[in-house]
Amino acid sequence: MAVHKMKMGFIFILTCMCFLTPVHQAQLPSATISDLSIKNMDFAMNLYRKMSNYHDKNIFFSPLSISTSFAALVMASDGVTHKELLKGLNLEQLERANQPEFIPKLFQLLHENITQNGSLKLDQGMALFMRQQFEVEREFEDQIKTYFHGDIKTLDFADTTESVRFINEYIKQKTEDKVTEMMSTVHPLTQLMLINTIFFQGTWQMPFNSNFTENAPFYIDNYNVVQVPMMFKEDKFYTMEDRHLGAKVLKLPYRGGVSMLILLPNKGRDYTIIDDEITAPKFLSWVRGLTKSKMEVNMPKFKMEQSYSLHNLLPDMGMTSVFSNSANLTKLSRNAAIKVSEVLHKAVIEVDETGTTAAAATTIGITPYSLPRTFIVNRPFFFFIYHEDTNCLLFMGRVIDPTKN
Repeated sequence: MAVHKMKMGFIFILTCMCFLTPVHQAQLPSATISDLSIKNMDFAMNLYRKMSNYHDKNIFFSPLSISTSFAALVMASDGVTHKELLKGLNLEQLERANQPEFIPKLFQLLHENITQNGSLKLDQGMALFMRQQFEVEREFEDQIKTYFHGDIKTLDFADTTESVRFINEYIKQKTEDKVTEMMSTVHPLTQLMLINTIFFQGTWQMPFNSNFTENAPFYIDNYNVVQVPMMFKEDKFYTMEDRHLGAKVLKLPYRGGVSMLILLPNKGRDYTIIDDEITAPKFLSWVRGLTKSKMEVNMPKFKMEQSYSLHNLLPDMGMTSVFSNSANLTKLSRNAAIKVSEVLHKAVIEVDETGTTAAAATTIGITPYSLPRTFIVNRPFFFFIYHEDTNCLLFMGRVIDPTKN
């Protein structure tokens, strides 16, 4: 391959990790942050549908990690590439003329708002790995550091073994050993690599007691049933029913201002039909419609580790030129013709009783002799992990078979 005839690949890796729970309440500093959250949510739902079109298996990813990384690319791009990225990310309406740093600033404010009181463990990181001879525009380098607290590092990509080891170790540290072996190979002619990591950890506000966890059936479909460890909790929960959609919603709050919202299709309701109905307005209507009542909740423990080659999905969302030889990333570098060759995303989640030491506390407000309603998550369901004050969607997924990692 003649280098002087080829555009060099810009490998773009996104990594994310969710290991259960935190929560907190914060003051919303600007309505534009809420606008950004809604735009990101619409992008997340669109991307989810692209993923679901490829298979009927488990799905898990971090919309915030992907959006944040591409926000950095928006700063690096110009011309058609810039317009396509904004449109694909659903951020066109947030762009301000003569204010190129407005959108990155919004992402910065959003992250600060989510983590402002320190009780929520949400660590985001961005790193730029460059070939030693590669020259990045100083303005772009400053922006990465200012808005995304990015690390700038140099690597000898010709030494592929050492490059893979170094990058995997960086990701492993950033995600506290939860995302490992992100990469197996790297092209020796790689010029630049952009990596985003996100790590979320916390505990349920109302932990499940592990003493009550028992194996129970989970109905994948009419013909396939698996046994799963089913957690149990009786308390007051926020729920609602979307009768038009044919599904029920359950909110499970974490400490620190974050909650998991579970969308459970009614028995006999095909989850693939619901796929097309999941939108940002729908999500907000579920949140607004929640009411508190006494409930017995049965929910499976599950672990998932999912990897995606987003460069195969994003062109279908209108982001094409950034992956082609017509890519315009001149704000990143003026001395090399570069394009995005790969967008890799890996997400990990583990949902369990977490915090069972606190589960011995009495269930406040439960009337001993009345029969509670039940919410039994024993069939395919959707889940969303979101920051309550901003409605920022941190992670989302679909569980078809909780026994599959």
